[in-house]
Amino acid sequence: QVRLVESGGGLVQAGGSLRLSCAASGSIFSFNAMGWYRQAPGKQRELVARITKLDWTAYAASLKGRVTISRDNAKNTVSLQMNSLKPEDTGVYYCYAQDGPHDYWGQGTQVTVTV
Repeated sequence: QVRLVESGGGLVQAGGSLRLSCAASGSIFSFNAMGWYRQAPGKQRELVARITKLDWTAYAASLKGRVTISRDNAKNTVSLQMNSLKPEDTGVYYCYAQDGPHDYWGQGTQVTVTV
């Protein structure tokens, strides 16, 4: 069982930046992919960014150019740098990991962007 713990969420004004981090309880080296999803109030969970074992990345269209995902296999972490934040980026951000047939999720970290 893999445990994922997110950190770095908080309250920020529009135009500001946040860096989210996700620490895994074990090695992430073999994980097929890791990434971030978010869920706004009353909306479905949606993909924010994803990074594969080979460091291929994918981003949601609404966030492309404003976010960067990276993984550090040595530290067993995946990070999400978010810039030029907008109020519509508000939500709970979840870290996930795909290890073969298994998906793992963190508990989420709240991001609130004010006008």
